[in-house]
Amino acid sequence: MTAPFRSLGLPEALVAVLDELGFDRLTEVQAQCIPPLLAGRDLVGQSKTGSGKTAAFVLPLLHRLTLSPLRLQALVLCPTRELCVQVAREARTLGRRLPGLRVLVVGGGQPARPQVEALARGVHVVVGTPGRVRDLLSRGALPTESVGLLVLDEADRMLEMGFEREVRQVLSAVPPARQTVLFSATFPSSIEALATQLTRTPVRVTVTEPVEDAPDVEQRFYLAEPDRKLAVLLATLRAHPHRGAIVFCNFKSSAAALEGSLRAGGISAEALHGDLEQFDRDRVMAKFRNGSTRVLVATDVAARGLDVEHVDLVVNHELPSQAEVYVHRIGRTGRAGRKGLAISLVGPRDLPKLASIAPGHVATPPAVDATPAATVATVAASPQAPAPATAGADRAIERVTLRIGGGRKEKVRKGDVLGALTGEAGGLSASDVGTIEVHDHFTYVAVSAGVATAALRGLEQGRIKGRRFRVSRVD
Repeated sequence: MTAPFRSLGLPEALVAVLDELGFDRLTEVQAQCIPPLLAGRDLVGQSKTGSGKTAAFVLPLLHRLTLSPLRLQALVLCPTRELCVQVAREARTLGRRLPGLRVLVVGGGQPARPQVEALARGVHVVVGTPGRVRDLLSRGALPTESVGLLVLDEADRMLEMGFEREVRQVLSAVPPARQTVLFSATFPSSIEALATQLTRTPVRVTVTEPVEDAPDVEQRFYLAEPDRKLAVLLATLRAHPHRGAIVFCNFKSSAAALEGSLRAGGISAEALHGDLEQFDRDRVMAKFRNGSTRVLVATDVAARGLDVEHVDLVVNHELPSQAEVYVHRIGRTGRAGRKGLAISLVGPRDLPKLASIAPGHVATPPAVDATPAATVATVAASPQAPAPATAGADRAIERVTLRIGGGRKEKVRKGDVLGALTGEAGGLSASDVGTIEVHDHFTYVAVSAGVATAALRGLEQGRIKGRRFRVSRVD
């Protein structure tokens, strides 16, 4: 049994937000990490995504900030910009009652100049990728003299992606008299060496995910010959109703090619891989989060740290080589008390790989089941056969995404967008408005497909915060 947040001695501003969000209990990793971090201890933690790890270091981070004078006091390194955005979003959410809190994301794929300008104006927290943080340090744009807390999140993934040199360069630039936090899902010798070098008598926390807290995922394995794999995938997506599905590929080239094949097959799909510019990555993720896109075709690097609540189907179009990666993939579904389904398409040559993935990582060693695969393959082999009536992937898209040319820096808030859409100019019902995502200089909003044209016209002709912004439909 974990203790309530209020027992930790957090400031009332943070406790009030936790109460508003309904977080009245600690997860295991939070219970073990927050007290020593509040006491100023270094910490080395091992915990999986979805365990509440981000709040475990964000709450102590926010607790130690001095809001005035405005200066950089905390630096968080993450392997991908997507994970940086998630960490920054949680920091802003949990710190929304801290007046004047400034959290900045710095990552590749976007121009450096706006980030340099934001740093010059002053921030409290920087969340960044190792490469861009090192670049900003080399420009003299990232002041580190007041950094009292350094966090390395998913350190193993950073080293796997080849960022060890950049990480060490960043470490050499921050004051040695600091509090250091390192989280890693695995602890190979390289991570152990890094943890030893950068921490001082750290508290060690290892949280093994209890069975009752593990994602509730049904695992299936379908036989699919290489030349029939696309047909089986199409039929699989149509046969299993879903609000959102992720199809995993091993390479960005195969992810890009599969996106085109799925679209040609009538599936609402977008690809997420390392070759995308940041603008397109933001667009793809916004559409997937708000339901405008039903299927995300992703590589592991692009999907690292991805946490979308409505994912109820994961398909391994290509099996990974490592058991850890397989567990990470299927863990994208079955979250927050919901049931999920993970299907792997397996050819004869994949059977040895499957045997190496299974032991010790799934409840029972999986058997490749040809019966459901044969049923799916029969549908795939019959182009004239109608799709099941309950098919989830090819039914009409219920949401359309609009892009507004103003965001957080223009003082646009979610309530402003909702008010513009449901007020006199927009005339929409609140039920016609879906997810609203406010970025630095633009905002994505999902609206019901049937009212998309009216919503676009209303936003173009109306005003948000007394200003007119350019509005476009995101296709």
